[in-house]
Amino acid sequence: MNQTLKHLTLNDKEIILLGTAHISKESIDDVEQCIHDEQPDCVCVELDEQRYKALTDEKQWQELDIIEVLKSGKGFLLLANLVLAAFQKRIGADVGVKPGDEMKAAITAAKELSIKTELVDRPIHITLKRAWAKNNLWGKSKLLATLLSSAFSTEKLSADEIEALKDKSEMDSMMAEMAEYLPQVKEALIDERDRYLATKIWNAAGKKTVAVLGAGHLEGTAAYLEKLQSGTAPNDVTDIADVPPKSGLSKISGWILPALIVLLIAAGFVKGGVAVSSALLVRWLLWNGSLAALGTLLALGHPLSIITGFLGAPLATLNPFIGVGLFTGIVQAWVRKPQVADMEHLTTDVTSIKGWYKNKIAHILLIFFLSSLGGAIGNFIAVPALVSGLL
Repeated sequence: MNQTLKHLTLNDKEIILLGTAHISKESIDDVEQCIHDEQPDCVCVELDEQRYKALTDEKQWQELDIIEVLKSGKGFLLLANLVLAAFQKRIGADVGVKPGDEMKAAITAAKELSIKTELVDRPIHITLKRAWAKNNLWGKSKLLATLLSSAFSTEKLSADEIEALKDKSEMDSMMAEMAEYLPQVKEALIDERDRYLATKIWNAAGKKTVAVLGAGHLEGTAAYLEKLQSGTAPNDVTDIADVPPKSGLSKISGWILPALIVLLIAAGFVKGGVAVSSALLVRWLLWNGSLAALGTLLALGHPLSIITGFLGAPLATLNPFIGVGLFTGIVQAWVRKPQVADMEHLTTDVTSIKGWYKNKIAHILLIFFLSSLGGAIGNFIAVPALVSGLL
């Protein structure tokens, strides 16, 4: 446990940071032992309200309304959550541990000893939105590719390999790789959360605190706690506790593509009248609608969903506030209504490729994603195709 345990004495506070691997049996034992040995005034855990409820309320998924999720624009957030959870669950299954078991162990141990528990992590939807917002188009493409590879990965880790993830040199290497490949994602997922975790731990009640957090946050959180003690860092996380408002340019950027398509088709009318503009319009509709329909087909959507993808993609393009995935997802949910069993088995089913097609909720999300991706690709192909049609 030595490499993953940090004792800090900061002013009149004693803070013990315990780094864990989220799918490690050894981490569960370390957590229970640390809390019983230290007998702190407070136990802080790297959870937010949403993840705490997911860990402690097994019926949470039974309350999921997939249509409402899509209507409220949270389809991609739910998809990302499921992909990340599925990756951890798939690896953890090989060693008999569920993701988050060490956090449950901390909460249980604290309750048994009548110790106050505090949730000190930033809400997961805020973290994911900030990670997405910080990236440019290339960064977002790499992030999507990473999520997709995680969703369909068959990677397996042994118990020894999982324990090695807590090793400082191994963790430093992983952080360096992330910083090089996805620097903005590392900033949102690691650096900002180190600051958030440290600030919440610093403000936790009591003189003695045990904080249970992922090993990847151990060094950064400890460093920020020392800055808080010295007064060289602000004891405030307001600036990173929410998604930053869109700038003026960001607000209008969504209208650039539809405006460009309309202008190109209008230019066709100026150049050659109805014949040319109609030809350009058909060219755009075919590229945009066909690839959205193809994405729905690859997801094995219902024929009505495929038709909806073809017809809905152009409408979605002209309105940046909606996406074709909203249309295809809702139609699929209507013709293949999810059952209670789909909700109960959702987190298990998404650990395999077959499960994404078998589970009706996961299937709806897959259709939502692939139709959206197809429509987006169709538009990027259509723009140069329209330009070439004018030349």
